[in-house]
Amino acid sequence: MKYAFIYRNKRVWPIRVQCRVLRVSVAGYHEHFVRRRDMVQRRHLSAEALLVHIRAVFEENRGAYGWPRIWRELRAQGIRVGKLRVQRLMQGNGIRARGKRRFRITTTDSRHSLPTAPNLLDRNFTATAPNQVWVGDVTYIATDEGWLFLAVVMDLFSRRIVGWSLREQITSEIVIDALRMAWFLRCPDREAGLIFTATEAASMPATSSPSC
Repeated sequence: MKYAFIYRNKRVWPIRVQCRVLRVSVAGYHEHFVRRRDMVQRRHLSAEALLVHIRAVFEENRGAYGWPRIWRELRAQGIRVGKLRVQRLMQGNGIRARGKRRFRITTTDSRHSLPTAPNLLDRNFTATAPNQVWVGDVTYIATDEGWLFLAVVMDLFSRRIVGWSLREQITSEIVIDALRMAWFLRCPDREAGLIFTATEAASMPATSSPSC
């Protein structure tokens, strides 16, 4: 390596002359050894000093990082340290990543005494024309500000979403809004006997829906 050759022979030829002959910059030569000195210093950090760096990375990431990710972050910062050393220091000082809290959301509740419509569809998911069968369901979406609930209505013939509603809470209105959007968007024939089935196998004929 050119920098190592220059360093070994700096008492024989001036550094500037060697750099000119070997076509490297003097600034680059000095910068190289400054970086090496810093790395050597970081490599031999005491346990107390290393623990300060570990705590800093841990706090910056709100306690979500365990020892493998903290070790990778330290390496990215130029701190040469072994995995086991980071692991031992964290365990010995009670530094543990926060466990992910289990969060369960229920969009279907079968334990109720509300009336349910007869299952007119009976798992026959084949439609021969638009606006014969609509199906609906409710799901949830994680956002930075919390959970949102999404209700959709799909036409089984085209597999297109024909109505939807998005709310912060799961109530009956979210399904009604999605169905209302689909109804006014499609304006199906009231006499055609449209079937709408959703979670809990709730079905309803088109005659019970509003007019366009």
